[in-house]
Amino acid sequence: MAAPGHAFTIRRAAELLSCDEELLWTLLGQFEPEDGMLWVYDTGDEAAPVFTDLGIETLREIVKDQFGNAG
Repeated sequence: MAAPGHAFTIRRAAELLSCDEELLWTLLGQFEPEDGMLWVYDTGDEAAPVFTDLGIETLREIVKDQFGNAG
């Protein structure tokens, strides 16, 4: 499998899935490292989750399974 060449911010993931960003924040604990989520670290110990294409599909499935809708 090729390494990901890009990733989506949680804000963009929410937009792609027509979901509330806060909802996606609550789902982060369900991700395993192989599910397509990475943490990006910035200065000052700031970090943000980003999602590969696989991560977007994983989110879509989680939202569909738990809430019955996904973009």
